[in-house]
Amino acid sequence: MKKWLTRTALALVAFFAWAFWLAFFSARPPLTIDPATLAGDGSTLNYCALPELDGSGKMAADIPKGNTPGCAYEHFPLPILAECTEPLSEGAADLRGLWIGVEGGYKGHVERVEQCGERVVITSAGIIHDLGPNSTGGLTSNDTEGSVLFTAGEREYCARSSAGTTWNNGVLEFRVFGWGPIVVKRYMDGEQLVWEYADGSTTRMDRLCTLPDEHKQPKPRGKRIELF
Repeated sequence: MKKWLTRTALALVAFFAWAFWLAFFSARPPLTIDPATLAGDGSTLNYCALPELDGSGKMAADIPKGNTPGCAYEHFPLPILAECTEPLSEGAADLRGLWIGVEGGYKGHVERVEQCGERVVITSAGIIHDLGPNSTGGLTSNDTEGSVLFTAGEREYCARSSAGTTWNNGVLEFRVFGWGPIVVKRYMDGEQLVWEYADGSTTRMDRLCTLPDEHKQPKPRGKRIELF
């Protein structure tokens, strides 16, 4: 019995050590987002003027995957899917636009939702989560949560994340790794976007036409423990 408990304990330690390495030290995917998109200023746009998805331009799969540079972008970037006009996939609700939390767990939270075909891109709080068909990566996001746990020298370390999306009766469900448990839901309720998060919170959001000044640059997040 004692030997079995020892082996179990060692296996658990090994598992958590591997998970910690995977989350913080494993190689990040290559940054394939268009540099002009990151360099551009997404705060200058009117997000109430949504692009027409009439199939006259690029398809979702023609555009490189967007992901977060490092642990956060430096300023709110241009839309990833600006040139995409592929109509939304069957069963998809139109969640596109710029949104601000007005009720619930994350009042004041601002996020941009882009859609094109089966592809969805969420840009908020320094991070870019891009899910669906693209020209440079897999269907799931392969990114970070942006919260810096610790720093070593000038390098920041934030946990990696991965999720995939499926539509279920107009609800966009986010599953860990694309096949795991549902951790996030987004859906429309009247004129509001509803965001159900992994911590159990529900936030109701109203539409914005322009990005508030305080969201042009993301605020640093996380414990940011200095190792050296």
